[in-house]
Amino acid sequence: MSRISAALIAVVIILAACATTSQAEKLHVPNSSFETPTSTFVSVNIDSWQKAPKPGWYVEDGSFLWDYNVGLFKNTPVGSADHLDNCDGNQSIWLFVVPEVALFQDYDSTDWRNPVPTHAFSATFEPGKSYQLTLGVSGTGGGMLQGATFELGLYYRDANSNKVTVSSVSITNTPTIFSNNTHLVDFQVDVPTVRPADAWAGQHIGIQMLSTVTTNLQGGYWDLDNVRLSSTLEPLLLNPVWTNNQFQFTLSSEPGIAVTILSATNLALPLSDWTSLGTLTNTTGSAPFTDPTPNTGRRYYSTRRVP
Repeated sequence: MSRISAALIAVVIILAACATTSQAEKLHVPNSSFETPTSTFVSVNIDSWQKAPKPGWYVEDGSFLWDYNVGLFKNTPVGSADHLDNCDGNQSIWLFVVPEVALFQDYDSTDWRNPVPTHAFSATFEPGKSYQLTLGVSGTGGGMLQGATFELGLYYRDANSNKVTVSSVSITNTPTIFSNNTHLVDFQVDVPTVRPADAWAGQHIGIQMLSTVTTNLQGGYWDLDNVRLSSTLEPLLLNPVWTNNQFQFTLSSEPGIAVTILSATNLALPLSDWTSLGTLTNTTGSAPFTDPTPNTGRRYYSTRRVP
């Protein structure tokens, strides 16, 4: 067996994610703050967002239609008892605490004025990136009962156009979370780094806000505002190669970040006990690195972003 082959077998690397978060890229979500159409009071029309269809069990009595369960409203003036103190812009939406009431948006969704998809929301789940969805939520509205639930989620559509949840968070109306109905609390949904083999890799992103309350707890409303979606290209160590008695690999990350390259001979060690091999600034998005202290034993590699 040649020396090069033996070395390649002996060296073990871990292509690990960075220990601290990279710079996130804000993704465009049409009408993310529910500012259109502009309303002087309330409106059941919401641009860019589609409402869930009326389920068969829901009976409309003529005075209150299924369509009325979600709508937008103008925030009240500062000093008013019901003023949302951290409303983004001038408008928010309400979503009644009724089973199956939902508002969603994806590449193929429609809205009240566009019966044909505009494809304005075109973000996709890209391999190598992680995603975070944030929404401001206010509970307790309209005498909402304790224990009522709401779900915020990210999804994609399968070949039959069915929504498939990638990640979601369940929100419960409790006094420890919502002490009043005049302040929005941020909730996040996280999708870890997308791998090429993931079913959602390359698929269009969908955002959904869904009332998951049971019938015995229905009643009241949620106030929702300020949808934020971001992606992060996670640092990866790629293309390991042993050449001229040196071990080399490539750092792939967001351009412009600096990371410390770490190594250890024991994968179980906490990252704080790994050895620093130096700092690498990735100016272009792809940067080579050569281990300055090569050996032929077992060694693991990881990265930590420089603050």
